[in-house]
Amino acid sequence: MNTPLLSVEQLSKHYSNGKQAIKAASFRLDRGESLGLVGESGCGKSTLARCLLQLEPISGGAIVFKGQPIQQLNEKQLNPYRRDMQMVFQNPAAALNPRLRIRDSLLDPYNQYSRQLQHSYFSCTSRSAFVAELLEAVELSPSLADCYPHELSGGQKQRVTIARAISIEPALIVLDEPTASLDVLSQGAILTLLEQLQRDLKLAYLFISHDLAAVSRMCSRLLVMREGEFVDSFTRQEMFAEDRHPYTKELISIF
Repeated sequence: MNTPLLSVEQLSKHYSNGKQAIKAASFRLDRGESLGLVGESGCGKSTLARCLLQLEPISGGAIVFKGQPIQQLNEKQLNPYRRDMQMVFQNPAAALNPRLRIRDSLLDPYNQYSRQLQHSYFSCTSRSAFVAELLEAVELSPSLADCYPHELSGGQKQRVTIARAISIEPALIVLDEPTASLDVLSQGAILTLLEQLQRDLKLAYLFISHDLAAVSRMCSRLLVMREGEFVDSFTRQEMFAEDRHPYTKELISIF
């Protein structure tokens, strides 16, 4: 069996007040794969995402990325792994610095990681050309590089955050409710863009959402989380099987 891109083994997370947010979560994600994580708001999905990217410490278990356990690495040791594991958040307005032009937001991660890049995604002949290529990759006009976030629509801002995520050639993007703050038309357009980028750039996605329709469109395998633990795991073709967990059937009934 090939080594998975990401392997999570018995991951747990609890807080000082005694609340256990994640209970013994285990799963694997292969290179180029889309894995969906669904569940109601507050069930622990976003906490799991932050733990995977080491934005929060875990309480137990292991996170193995590209064959390397990363849960005990310090910030300096984590640096190359942070480049390879990017995140797109639910609220693009909060993810973009309102004081920076779009150009500067896109160049910020590039400036930090440029020496590690293989330039296999974009030509990078100059910084201005790089920004233009990024914007075109997410179907935005390069002229938007001079704009500030407040001058863009919600869908445009989310495209910028996606452009920023792919700018440093990650292997994995964690998508945490990436369409939840958008209108219906923008939601569909963003999903189409993500599908195209995955094909072109060979990305792996962990797609987190309460929207079963979006997850089932994007992902070949799905995990269902309830109150901090996985209660079901199945392929897209098995979604409507009789042996699905009762909670999964509840989610499907409002699908």
